[in-house]
Amino acid sequence: MATASAPKIFRNYINGEWVEARGGKVIEDRNPANTDELVGMFPASGAEDVERAVEAAKAAYNKWRLTPAPKRAEILFHAAEILVARKEDYSRDMTREMGKVLAETRGDVQEAIDMTYLMAGEGRRQFGHTTPSELPDKFAMAVRSPIGVAGLITPWNFPMAIPSWKAMPALICGNTVVLKPAEDTPLSTYNLTQVLAEAGLPPGVLNVVFGYGPDAGAPMLNNPDVGLVSFTGSTEVGRIVSQACAPTFKKCHLEMGGKNIIIVMDDANLDLAIEGAVWGGFGTSGQRCTAASRVAVQKGVYRQFVEKFVARVKALKVGDGLDPATHMGPCINEQQLQTVIKYVDIGSAEGAKLSAGGHRLETGVHARGWFHEPTVFTDCDPEMRVCQEEIFGPVVSVIPFDSFDDAISIANGVKYGLSAAIYTRNVNQAFRAQRDLETGIVYVNAPTIGAETHLPFGGTKNTGNGHREAGLAALDFYSEWKTVYVDYSDKLQRAQIDN
Repeated sequence: MATASAPKIFRNYINGEWVEARGGKVIEDRNPANTDELVGMFPASGAEDVERAVEAAKAAYNKWRLTPAPKRAEILFHAAEILVARKEDYSRDMTREMGKVLAETRGDVQEAIDMTYLMAGEGRRQFGHTTPSELPDKFAMAVRSPIGVAGLITPWNFPMAIPSWKAMPALICGNTVVLKPAEDTPLSTYNLTQVLAEAGLPPGVLNVVFGYGPDAGAPMLNNPDVGLVSFTGSTEVGRIVSQACAPTFKKCHLEMGGKNIIIVMDDANLDLAIEGAVWGGFGTSGQRCTAASRVAVQKGVYRQFVEKFVARVKALKVGDGLDPATHMGPCINEQQLQTVIKYVDIGSAEGAKLSAGGHRLETGVHARGWFHEPTVFTDCDPEMRVCQEEIFGPVVSVIPFDSFDDAISIANGVKYGLSAAIYTRNVNQAFRAQRDLETGIVYVNAPTIGAETHLPFGGTKNTGNGHREAGLAALDFYSEWKTVYVDYSDKLQRAQIDN
């Protein structure tokens, strides 16, 4: 079904059917670049709807877990093929509801394609391991087992990529799913759900409940039939999720905030570093957990970097993401825009030099959207709030430093630990950086964004709780190890005692 003909009024997806929410309330999905445009009306679901979805997932679990993994994989492979055919339509839908430029939404859909193909391949590669037993005539092995109902809570900034990062490994491991997408970007999750349904996913295996976090997300955390929870969002909400999961020992994965840094050494390819800082800082309007919101520059090239960087940022065109001339789209909503405005005031009050931007855009083509200028603070102290706290908007703070050791200290001097980058031609510094940076991801001569689906994704400190998304690491979260011993000696053998 082409997206142009998708209905304006949408429903939850429970047990293979599109159904109304019990409460009858709705959420308006509006274009952040033009709030006059109503993208669609989605259910504002509540606890009853979540319970109904969990019941459907629980009922479908036994049959799905017993479906051979290669057969589960065939459905995912088919879904990936459908996504390829509809990539452009779904990308345009995403730009309309989320705001980022079309090139980026194409990348978002491509991530979903990549993850779906990757996990389809894992249908034949969920390797366990065998090992010699310490006793004769005894076989020992470990195999992966599914966990049950997976509760997935996803954010608005990657509204198809992140649901696929969670749902595809959950499904290929044999779990059933209840997914609660962000209320700001429900259409992209609808499109992904439609694809999986058309690909042949059985009823109840994937269930989608639209709504606000406290109403539709929280009930998932407290439901005893939900065996695991995966959440991507702010550190503050992640702490609430962790506390809610703890009493019933739910397996819990948290992917939270970041305050990522690009380090630019004196010997760096300066023009390349500037391009990386522009892309890392202002891609997705800075609304990425991996955004490069800090740039630390060695003093030997600091003034040269600042001059060129500020000029590049001032040249960025802000507007509707569907316009090919646009470099940066809007903030997702008024609340996020106000957060950006607040931090610009904080940075100015702290004494940071406002070298570019700093203002809301609200006239002409920007009059009906949530736009903010790409903003650069220079001559920043690393302890300033704009250098310590996640802003999640188009604001970059530039910090001068003396030595390599100073740069590492600045980089690690925040409560987050997701992504970091260093630009240098010195191989020794590159290897020292990847060793000493306290982050889950390190880039050399590339910005802090650009994760690939076949490698682990996640961070340290207040960014996460030790689990990883993507790659084989995802299988470790969405499955459990089961150790199996087969004794064919036809006699009692007592490990350790008889050895």
